[in-house]
Amino acid sequence: MFSFKIIKKDNKTSARSGIIKTSHGSIKTPVFMPVGTRATVKTLSQEELKKLGTEIILGNTYHLYLRPGNKLIKKMGGLHKFMNWDKPILTDSGGYQVFSLAQQRNGQKNLVKINEKEVVFTSHLDGSKHIFSPEKVIDIEYDLGVDIAMPLDWCPSADADEKEIEKAVNLTTEWFERAFRHLKKKKGDKPALFPIIQGGAVKRLRELSYNELSKFDSPGYSIGGVANAGESKLKQRKALEYTIPLIPENKPRYLMGVGEPEDILEAVERGVDMFDCVMPTRMARNGAIWTKQGRIDVSKARFKEDKNPLEKNCECYSCKNYTKSYIHHLLREKEVLGIRLTTIHNIHFMLQLMDGIRRAIETNNFAKFKRTFLLKFKQRIDK
Repeated sequence: MFSFKIIKKDNKTSARSGIIKTSHGSIKTPVFMPVGTRATVKTLSQEELKKLGTEIILGNTYHLYLRPGNKLIKKMGGLHKFMNWDKPILTDSGGYQVFSLAQQRNGQKNLVKINEKEVVFTSHLDGSKHIFSPEKVIDIEYDLGVDIAMPLDWCPSADADEKEIEKAVNLTTEWFERAFRHLKKKKGDKPALFPIIQGGAVKRLRELSYNELSKFDSPGYSIGGVANAGESKLKQRKALEYTIPLIPENKPRYLMGVGEPEDILEAVERGVDMFDCVMPTRMARNGAIWTKQGRIDVSKARFKEDKNPLEKNCECYSCKNYTKSYIHHLLREKEVLGIRLTTIHNIHFMLQLMDGIRRAIETNNFAKFKRTFLLKFKQRIDK
């Protein structure tokens, strides 16, 4: 069961609010999806995520396949039961990890072999050999029982030339067709499969990618290759500019791996509906938080005697109960509670940002909301 309905379109921009329905519940869009790579959003319980207002989380097929294994998760009743999460789950295919993380183990490069049929790689955990094909990734995601699934794709590096990008586009298309046909053979409740549009910042290749993928009756579309490490903001914006107008209005648009507030606002303005990023939790583990005035690093010495909450007027649990001074102390002592409190704040911040975006769209005030937010947010307190 999967459907998407646009509720409201902003009359001054391409921003829109909507609702996605799945067999595990509804999702209001635009939405930010906290990343729970290994069946957990780091340091938080599922109950805490719900209290924060999380409607969907993201898992990673590569990591869950390697440990604890999709067969074990299936035996435990699927990913929802395994982790006691009764709301929607989206899984990334793990392709990015295969091409990046799997290449590095114990400081040494491992060989990743790519051909038209499959990818052969070694586990970053123990060096064991594994194979990912479009069909196998679908089998894993089907075993997990997720609501929305990403197919295996090839995302070229940020410095790839046009020839390599075109090769990635063609292979991603071939792999999606195989994944699509394989999923069609499955019985029972199946995940919604989003094709991933590649093409870098090359208009011709973005159009080629979409035109080939649009031949299939897909419930939504993912925009890949935008959040690559090393990719400039200009290239990211160009990729969006070339891609979003291609996607039908009645399909949800998922911008993969993008999660900085400024980037989310720019993408929402262009009509993107779904976002995910590890940044809120990764920042939190390093003592950094987002506030309406920008980013601050609470582990810095100047917060040692600060009696204020992480952010004034913030309603999150961390801000209502603890001072910067205390959280600074926890972070300096490497206490887990410090990371938990900064994580709670950052997830709250992101979900409140999305709530504000949706309300602004519903009142035709998105452009003003974006302008006001960025005016304050760019006054960064701390780099």
